[in-house]
Amino acid sequence: MGIKCDWNQRYTTIAMYSFIVIASSILFFLIMSGLDNVTRVLASYFSALYPFIYGFVIAYLVNFFLVYIKKQLGKVQGMRSVKESQFHILCLFLAYLAAGFLVYLFLAFIFPQLMASITGLVRNIPDYIRSSTEYVKDISEGILLPPEIVAFINNRLDELAVFISAIAGDMVPLALSILRNTALSVWNIFLGIIISIYLLAEKDRFISLAKKVNYSIFSLTLADKILELLRRTQKIFSKFLGGKILDSLIIGLITFIILTVVGMPYTLLVSFIVTVTNIIPFFGPFIGAIPSVIIIFFESPVMALWFLLIIFIIQQLDGNVIGPKILGDSLGISSFWILFAILVGGKFFGFIGLIIGVPLFVLIYSIIKEIVEMRLKAKGLPVDTKDYQNK
Repeated sequence: MGIKCDWNQRYTTIAMYSFIVIASSILFFLIMSGLDNVTRVLASYFSALYPFIYGFVIAYLVNFFLVYIKKQLGKVQGMRSVKESQFHILCLFLAYLAAGFLVYLFLAFIFPQLMASITGLVRNIPDYIRSSTEYVKDISEGILLPPEIVAFINNRLDELAVFISAIAGDMVPLALSILRNTALSVWNIFLGIIISIYLLAEKDRFISLAKKVNYSIFSLTLADKILELLRRTQKIFSKFLGGKILDSLIIGLITFIILTVVGMPYTLLVSFIVTVTNIIPFFGPFIGAIPSVIIIFFESPVMALWFLLIIFIIQQLDGNVIGPKILGDSLGISSFWILFAILVGGKFFGFIGLIIGVPLFVLIYSIIKEIVEMRLKAKGLPVDTKDYQNK
């Protein structure tokens, strides 16, 4: 005779939830206790996606050339009779040709001089430290400071010399490590270039496929909203990033010309630093100026002061003339929100966050603004912020 168990559905449900919670807690504990191993395993699997990540980034950058070339060639009378597919392939070929030419110019002319400047800087750092220390000691002796203060300054300078010399000694192995990692990434970059070609060659087909999946999953209204949001995202990011890259290249070229004319030391290295950091909104000029001033100061303190004056004038020109002409009103937010976006983006995403933080915040800001104004209109209330100043 079998034994019949009377299962209470309520207690069975509680027992199942308890089991799931306990099992999840144990699994979470095991993952956290071996977090390094889990991270290593995930990184090994994630590394398989590197070629696709490189491919997407390369395709996104080359697409700027592709759009521009299509726009310009589309104005040519003879191109109107060419088939659309052939026209697209021709523009794609010219876009990669232009991008490859720029990379060639960098590797052939700029990169060797950058490495020579960095190597010379590292080699001369001990001499720079020694001469700077002696210069400061001479000044302190001329001012007739108390012996205790002079001894304190000398000790701090000696500690600074040891610290910077240690950093200088680590810079060469660091540079070699970067070159080694770059060499290891060559294969992924090569695969990324091939993937980017496929992405851009089949761009319209991939976009149509994504729209097809979008409309198959979501309702018609929600699918239209998602497409509008994606178009807005593309417009904000492409306009901001493309404008900032062009703006930074112009500022870097102006900086290089002026520094060459005045005979500034490490002209190419400093101009490269200014160009790269200028992509970062708001803080970019300050981030680029600090290491540049230090590099120039070791060679000539007077030139360092002149550099500060030159970079200040160039940034005023950029902020008031060049930047607004290129970017226009692509941000549409106040300086406070720009500062907020940079700080938050840098905190969560590092250097990349400093660059994409502003356009990402502009996107979120536009969505929130749209929702707020839609709800105000539904209530019959004004949407202009000025109407709420005296309420």
